[in-house]
Amino acid sequence: MFNLNSLLRENIKNLKPYSSARDEFKGEASVYLDANENSLGSPLTKWYNRYPDPLQWKVKEVLSSIKKVNPENIFLGNGSDECIDILFRSFCEPKKDNVIICPPTYGMYEVSANINDVEVRKASLTSDFQLDLIHLENLADANTKIIWICSPNNPTGNSLNRADIETVLNNFNGLVVVDEAYINFAKQKSFVQELADYPNLIILQTLSKAWGLAALRLGMAFASAEIIAVMNKVKPPYNINQATQELVLKALEEVGQVNDMIKELVDMRDALIEVFKEIPIVEKVYPSDANFILVKIKNARKVYEFMLTKGIVLRDRSNVKLCEDCLRVTVGTEKENTLLVDAIVHYIQQS
Repeated sequence: MFNLNSLLRENIKNLKPYSSARDEFKGEASVYLDANENSLGSPLTKWYNRYPDPLQWKVKEVLSSIKKVNPENIFLGNGSDECIDILFRSFCEPKKDNVIICPPTYGMYEVSANINDVEVRKASLTSDFQLDLIHLENLADANTKIIWICSPNNPTGNSLNRADIETVLNNFNGLVVVDEAYINFAKQKSFVQELADYPNLIILQTLSKAWGLAALRLGMAFASAEIIAVMNKVKPPYNINQATQELVLKALEEVGQVNDMIKELVDMRDALIEVFKEIPIVEKVYPSDANFILVKIKNARKVYEFMLTKGIVLRDRSNVKLCEDCLRVTVGTEKENTLLVDAIVHYIQQS
């Protein structure tokens, strides 16, 4: 049986969180003399001299309407990377606990584990980039606190089998984090609506990809109210700044525009896949449910370096297990995609 309290680090159970001025007073007032702010204003705007809402309730209320989940089930982080780090600091005892990742996958799971001195166990994906359930089961033990699953996966681009993820959720008593950074580009539906069925489920999403707000650094975690309460207990008091909150609220009014961009990017992705399939030096184009494509190409490193001479930056994944001789290509604008294909043709002609 899943027991959240048994997963928590002892120091986190006993932690008395920092109480900011904005935590102790909630509501409206005419005079604020509680937070040692500059009462004369700021060079930018008179509003930025005040600390922001530490729990970002206005943003969460709008997200609640869009995502169909209660605000109490939402945590906002300074990028998804903060959400990842807080989960390690809340649930993983350094030098004692371990987590499982499924490479090739997003690199920050392992980096954050190493920063927090937590053992990383690796259940590599199968040759078709799916979960190896037997390997996962064999790696897990009493000190395994978190299994990290990225779907659609980065850098491979494919969605993982939903039934396999459900199997993990049903058979593992620790936390299962499903990172859905690219879910808006996929046909597979999000796990957000499954929170009531899985108390051990945490979903990560972001506004960096489909919403085009990478510079604002806003990541989202969706989980039970109990898990979200733990994350709020551990986070810094004002982790999302006022400017980000304001700009995000404005962007969230444009759901229709975002849906149009998603459709355009998916159409260009599919068209680019077909073009890559016709290029002689391309050995394989992997299926993608993201806004990027993983391409196996002859002499990938050489192609990568040639692209740099043309001012085109790709991501060389050749040194990643199961991604040998692969380049990861983000879907650009129509003009950028044309420049990329033309540069590859030029490379072939001069080789």
